[in-house]
Amino acid sequence: MTQHPILEIKGLHKRFADHHVLRGIDFSVAPGERVAIIGGSGSGKSTFLRCMNFMETPSEGEVWLDGTRIGTERNGRVTYPEKQLCSVRERLGMVFQQFNLFPHMTVIQNVMEGLVTVKGMPKAEARRIAEAELAKVGLSEKHDAWPGRLSGGQQQRVAIARALSMQPEVLLFDEPTSSLDPELVGEVLRVINTLAGEGRTMLLVTHELGFAYHFATKVIFLADGVFHEVGTPDEVLKNPQKPRTQDFLRRFGEFAF
Repeated sequence: MTQHPILEIKGLHKRFADHHVLRGIDFSVAPGERVAIIGGSGSGKSTFLRCMNFMETPSEGEVWLDGTRIGTERNGRVTYPEKQLCSVRERLGMVFQQFNLFPHMTVIQNVMEGLVTVKGMPKAEARRIAEAELAKVGLSEKHDAWPGRLSGGQQQRVAIARALSMQPEVLLFDEPTSSLDPELVGEVLRVINTLAGEGRTMLLVTHELGFAYHFATKVIFLADGVFHEVGTPDEVLKNPQKPRTQDFLRRFGEFAF
């Protein structure tokens, strides 16, 4: 029996005033699928992810999560009740370019915060979950550290632990290594690779094309607000068919050694 998509996008558009960022995207993600999204700066990659968990409201189109359409249609107009969106954001965990940790909270308090304030979980149970997720990202010894005393790679791993603690069905990564010094990129990618090995459903916006090749089950090249080319890592990254994709990848490989 064919599994229905965990996440489905139909006719997605996003406009900011006169700027038409996303131009009618149709896409679906199966449970356990790992999708790498590549493209140039300003192509709409981050906006696409932010429309998934409604940090940006789509201008047109539908987002379906596990067979249920997000939003309520009435008199031809779709509204998005905040209670429903809070549930969506719990189920679609987001890891940002910037770490967005609370500087006045310790590492473990940062990871516990959503469990206590959003899910209403007792602090003892929240702490147990937070400890387990920090162990998963290799930061068991940093429970009581302040974010400002951590490296960028450690802060991003705390942010990943925070997202994992909410037990999301899908993880969204928005260029999670773009703010890191080169020597710190590997530690974050190793954590993401471990999560991939667990069979998690993930969407990753990245410029790390080598990692994308090994990480993804599907690669999307996004250009001018549309999915310009979609396929397996071999199809898109090694044997792209579209001239626009070929040109993009050629520029990335121009100084390879």
